[in-house]
Amino acid sequence: MEPRFRSRSFKRLRVKLPGGDNVIHYRRKGVSKAHCSLCGAVLPGVPTGRAEKIAKLSKTQKRPERPYGGVMCSKCARGTIVNKIRS
Repeated sequence: MEPRFRSRSFKRLRVKLPGGDNVIHYRRKGVSKAHCSLCGAVLPGVPTGRAEKIAKLSKTQKRPERPYGGVMCSKCARGTIVNKIRS
């Protein structure tokens, strides 16, 4: 096993080859979806992927264009803004 594959950031897949051998293939683990910091709901409009993939996207594709976009869902953001205005 190569040293770079020893970390647990790679998934190990056992694959049976046509010759009958069993080998291990290494795949990068998937990335979880972005969640709201208050309620934990999945954020719509926020792409998922590794950092190198998201870095290539334009700024407007990375998160919604509203206050707290990409951090809170619209419902929680609306409540936060209303509470700030009241106090």
